[in-house]
Amino acid sequence: MSERLIKTAVVGASGYSGQELLRLLLMHPQVELAAVTSRQEAGRSLAEVFPRFRGAPKMDALCFIEPDMDAIAATGAECAFLALPHGVAYEFAAGLLERGIRVIDLSADFRLNDPAVYAEFYGGDHPSPELMKEAVYGLPEFRAEEIRQARIVASPGCYPTSILLPLLPLLKSGLINPASITVSSMSGASGAGKKADASLLFAEINESVRAYGAPKHRHLSEIEQELSIAAEAVVRISFVPHLMPVTAGICTTIFCEPGEQGKGGDLSKLIAGAYDSAYGNAPFVRILGENKFPDTKHVTGTNHVDIGWVEDKRTGRLLLFSAEDNLGKGASSQALQSFNLMFGLPETTGLFNY
Repeated sequence: MSERLIKTAVVGASGYSGQELLRLLLMHPQVELAAVTSRQEAGRSLAEVFPRFRGAPKMDALCFIEPDMDAIAATGAECAFLALPHGVAYEFAAGLLERGIRVIDLSADFRLNDPAVYAEFYGGDHPSPELMKEAVYGLPEFRAEEIRQARIVASPGCYPTSILLPLLPLLKSGLINPASITVSSMSGASGAGKKADASLLFAEINESVRAYGAPKHRHLSEIEQELSIAAEAVVRISFVPHLMPVTAGICTTIFCEPGEQGKGGDLSKLIAGAYDSAYGNAPFVRILGENKFPDTKHVTGTNHVDIGWVEDKRTGRLLLFSAEDNLGKGASSQALQSFNLMFGLPETTGLFNY
């Protein structure tokens, strides 16, 4: 493995995902942070904006700059992470690629492969449909080879990661009925981003849980896209997200029914086999097993997703459970996992931070 340092930029580094990404990059043994950008914080040092980074090697001298593509390219950056809101990232992706910089986008701008679906869910035509088609959906457990070769990777959303990882192996194996899927998820408040919003004030979310975004949360578009690819048929699901009074973490419960391949046999054994086949060599997917319930406190601050399940023989349903960190496996650390693949590093590099 090469020990060279890979010059890396983070565009939009002042948000929650950006801050977590910076923390991971600072610990990464083969990354040199070449540029961090923020219009709001331009001119201020990294240590001033994020005091937790004080004393980190070379960080006291590193300052936020304006998000100027020529300035980023002048640093020699080979890769740029875009930690920007959807509808903004595309402006930078094309320009950075033209300057020979590979891109990992944490927004939703390049996750979909159908411009019509993008227009339906995001309220306007996609400005870069060709680049949209080129982008690789960055779920490393299923797209590792494509990610290695990609110029641009669209890192999955937090809810989709928690839903797709339990479902994809079972859909591919025909063990569940694609028409039966219903999902309920709960997320920490950081999933809404770092913005002024009265509904996200401490007094509003503390000691309370509420549903939102039903029946057509924007993440449905990429969830259904990837489920349809796995099932080789159009899949439509019901999905209800909830906000819970913690900073980070996602807990997802999936309700479904057995498919044709799951009937008449030992369903739990078949599920365990499908998961072992899909994730036996996946370092960040932990299969807890039947009658096991994942807990967000065991995954926050990590790149792991924990998965368990219960067979409800009384109703004939299957219940799948997952837990992850929405800022980690649901955003920044999963993006870094793709970075490792893109630059020929072991995908675990800099990510086993228990």
